[in-house]
Amino acid sequence: MKTIIVVGNGMVGYKFCEKLAAKEESINFKIIVFGEEPRPAYDRVHLSEFFENQDAKALEMAPAEWYAENNIDLVVGERVSDINRTDKTITTAKDREFSYDYLVLATGSSAFVPPIKGVEKEGVFVYRTIEDLEGMLAYAAKIKENNPNAKAAVLGGGLLGLEAGKAVMDMGLEPHIVEFAPKLMPRQLDSRSSQVLQLKLESIGLNIHLSKATNQILGDKAITGMEFGEDDVLDVEMLVVSAGIRPRDELGKYSGLEMGTRGGIVVDNKMQTSDPNIYAIGEIALYNQMIYGLVAPGYDMAGVAVDQILGYTETLMPDEIDMSTKLKLIGVDVASFGEPFMPASKGHSIIFENKTQHLYKRINVSLDGKSLLGGILVGDASDYSMLHQIFLNGMAIPEDPAKLILPTTEGGASFGDVMDLPEEAQICSCENVTKGQICGTIESGESKELADVVSCTKAGTGCGGCKPMVKDLTEATLKSLGIEVKDSICEHFDFNRQDLYKIIQVKGYKTFNEVLDNHGNDGHGCELCKPVVASLMASINADTANKEYAIQDSNDRFLANIQRNGTYSVVPRVPGGEITPDKLIALGEIAKKYDLYTKVTGGVRIDLFGATLNQLPLIWKDLIDHGFESGHAYGKSLRTVKTCVGSTWCRYGMAESVSFGIELENRYRGIRAPHKIKGGVSGCIRECAEARGKDFGLIAVEGGWNLYLGGNGGATPRHAELFAEQIDNETVIKYIDRYLMLYMRTAKPLQRTAAWQERLEGGLDYLKEVIIEDKLGIAEDLDHEMQTLVNKFECEWTQAINDPEMMKRFNHFVNSEEDDDNLVFVPLREQKMPEKWV
Repeated sequence: MKTIIVVGNGMVGYKFCEKLAAKEESINFKIIVFGEEPRPAYDRVHLSEFFENQDAKALEMAPAEWYAENNIDLVVGERVSDINRTDKTITTAKDREFSYDYLVLATGSSAFVPPIKGVEKEGVFVYRTIEDLEGMLAYAAKIKENNPNAKAAVLGGGLLGLEAGKAVMDMGLEPHIVEFAPKLMPRQLDSRSSQVLQLKLESIGLNIHLSKATNQILGDKAITGMEFGEDDVLDVEMLVVSAGIRPRDELGKYSGLEMGTRGGIVVDNKMQTSDPNIYAIGEIALYNQMIYGLVAPGYDMAGVAVDQILGYTETLMPDEIDMSTKLKLIGVDVASFGEPFMPASKGHSIIFENKTQHLYKRINVSLDGKSLLGGILVGDASDYSMLHQIFLNGMAIPEDPAKLILPTTEGGASFGDVMDLPEEAQICSCENVTKGQICGTIESGESKELADVVSCTKAGTGCGGCKPMVKDLTEATLKSLGIEVKDSICEHFDFNRQDLYKIIQVKGYKTFNEVLDNHGNDGHGCELCKPVVASLMASINADTANKEYAIQDSNDRFLANIQRNGTYSVVPRVPGGEITPDKLIALGEIAKKYDLYTKVTGGVRIDLFGATLNQLPLIWKDLIDHGFESGHAYGKSLRTVKTCVGSTWCRYGMAESVSFGIELENRYRGIRAPHKIKGGVSGCIRECAEARGKDFGLIAVEGGWNLYLGGNGGATPRHAELFAEQIDNETVIKYIDRYLMLYMRTAKPLQRTAAWQERLEGGLDYLKEVIIEDKLGIAEDLDHEMQTLVNKFECEWTQAINDPEMMKRFNHFVNSEEDDDNLVFVPLREQKMPEKWV
């Protein structure tokens, strides 16, 4: 059995292991992988998401168990320090020696730190690993203790630099981007697109400093500022260096492999180095005199190396590597493809620009106007996938190429059908999946829906930029085979949620059976359609979950969230997070009375855990007697409106965020929607309420509020988009009323506002036309519907405890009033927790 040693367990090193493990021949090899970091491979592309939840596991490419299941020995936290090419051995920093038959170098790159005087000072970090981020978080917390308004700078305005800028914002520091070049993202964007991006980033709170050469880092032991010239100083208490990367090629250099003049290990199109038994892939591989810093080429290199080792010698790297990319930087779409910069002698450039909307689109076409050669998109990259395919496959373009980037209102969007793409069109560059492979899994019967396609081909599992096109191809192929692509909610209704909304609204139905009998199919309904209809009737009629509890989800049925051991959590509403000392004491006394675990959450609430089913009404009554009501933590409804202290207490506050946040929470409490809703109100651009991460968020500025819409946390975090600027309280309420009602009318079941907004044809511009300009003539209806819901609010807990019939369902057993004696708790610090399941 031959041995393959992989040095480096980053994304590309992991991909080599994954591709090798998928081959039957892998059983003939012993595979050992060395990772210098103390954990398995993780997704470095989405590193900034670590700041959302600080969960390193969420970024893992695969858990440690995966390596064992595939007979791969994973060694973490151990650096390979030497290669003996003669004996074909490697030595680690722990002085352990291992023999190899094939060696794969995938050590990636390290952050380049410019030789600036003082760069070694405390408070200066690089942005590369999870450990780097953990150090930044700890240091940020430390400096904020002394100065709540501390500033931090990022050295570098490229891709990673802007991601680091987002990280600085997420840590609650005032962010500054310092770039040597006269524009942001100088390698990807032209001057005009860079200006549009700069305007957008500045509008959400980033401070941009261009054409700045840093002479020295100021401070004694720790950084206090950056000096650019004699009288040009930026005071900051932390610095994140993101000024580029350098290949981690020292192993190749010390072992005598052929190296590039400026670094990198020279490889051929087989990914072989000058030693035929050693391969180099990813950011240490110098191929065609280039280091490729994107994930997709690294994955391709991994595949080539696997095939070459297994004897499939016809698999080679292409001569030209496509460097097209689509990213979302701090919530802003940025994409480039083909030749983004092009001399006038080679072709023509067509530009569409709208600085008020922070939009920029440029395409480059051949001199004869028949071929698309490249382009740049900033602010809206929804057309990227199709433009990229037109470029890659040399497809015909309209006689007037401008139609490719003009808005539809101006005669734009002249795209062909997605099925017109050639079979060999590469749809997913990360996993090298073609249109033919996607359609083939459906035509063969292997895939019957989108989830099957993703599982079979892995398309869309990398950067995710191809997901819309994968979905379009899946649906188009199914339709071409005569298979109906339904978006109906289940087998009992031939309607989607939007259709059922209209039916219930027009007919005035009040029960599930009325809807099913008049518009459903055979059967009694199911766990898919019942909660959807319940939610629709609540949205239309302001019906609470008590009105027809049998069709609700389990949490709604019992007006509380069921927890791991079958107990429930109770979450009273605390509007805006403001609570009196008396109410705080009451919560403590109630928690002690019923022996509940208490936790202050990130959503300005106090959760009480461990209540048994029969205790729920007793707890609710005690809470109601002290002035509390249901917080609807169990429902697809408004959870909280998070606020900072604003001008009430904060010396930087520009508006009374607490009072307005309370007003908004009290207005929208209890309103049922397709998914849960959260709001945020920040009294200034320091953004302590994290308003841009909410479904609706407000930030106080000179002259009023900036309103942001369509953000959310969760599994796929998304920043809200700026909808309106400098508007007063009355206008804010009017716009949010209309936005929420339109969302409740038209979204799919369990679709969050962010996903709904992204998929709306016309996106944010369309929303502005409907909500502000009343393009559809429905604004008055939306206003009236929302006000009706607001006026009809009732506390569901109060309803339940006042109705003897409702109270019957809060027993553990239908034929006994005894408690469930299977519930077991164990101590946790000074409280309790459910006993762990085994």
